[in-house]
Amino acid sequence: MNKLSRIAQGEWEYLNQEWGLCEYDASRSDSSVRASELLDVERCSAYLDRLSALLQSPSRMITASQFFKRYAFITAVPLLYAMTAYNKGLDLSAENCLIEPSQSHSGLAHISLAFADAVMPEAAERHEWRNSVIQGLFAGNIGKLIAVMSSVANVPKPILWENVAVRVFSLYEKRIGVTGEQHGQAHGRVDFQYLIHEAPGALFGEKQNPLGRFYGKPTCSSASNPYLRIRKTCCFYYEVSNVKEYCTNCPILKS
Repeated sequence: MNKLSRIAQGEWEYLNQEWGLCEYDASRSDSSVRASELLDVERCSAYLDRLSALLQSPSRMITASQFFKRYAFITAVPLLYAMTAYNKGLDLSAENCLIEPSQSHSGLAHISLAFADAVMPEAAERHEWRNSVIQGLFAGNIGKLIAVMSSVANVPKPILWENVAVRVFSLYEKRIGVTGEQHGQAHGRVDFQYLIHEAPGALFGEKQNPLGRFYGKPTCSSASNPYLRIRKTCCFYYEVSNVKEYCTNCPILKS
């Protein structure tokens, strides 16, 4: 049977320092937006319009893409890190996540959790536990939000899913270390393999696994970045960059 656990202080400090994940403190912010509110079409539309003004974005489509690059970084990455490195599952469903706004370029400061206890698996039940953690994050949050934003912003879902996928790949390949000569966490290689090749689409709220289609061996390298996987879709970052800067893995640059 799975058991409730607390994230240790040192673990919280790491998750907060690296990705901004923290427990919700009502006294700290009166402008939080619960992620579940953005599942409402009208509220989501208004939110994207406000964010478009902040980013000086020319369209909701481009704003939604930039939103998801940041949103995946502050939701999927810390949850998956905690799952793999700490063997602890946090609740990052849309109902439990509060988006803390920022006046910076991204518009999203960090995510606060209303309920911050973790769940740890018994050794023999880790597969089922892992499924529930993944499903809570993706089918219960990211997948739902992608469906709504794709509709209200007229942005193809593959763009938003690839924005999520590149964050997942980077976490496991660069931070946890599951490739080459690196020695990652005990569950790193197994969890990464499962996420991109084996997890069924239902865990993501999709018919098929939406991450695996974007995974492939690096096809390009440079002196500054010897490990470069070119994206299959463009995220339109150059549309909001002050100097019209492209991502290093942008497919436009390689076309």
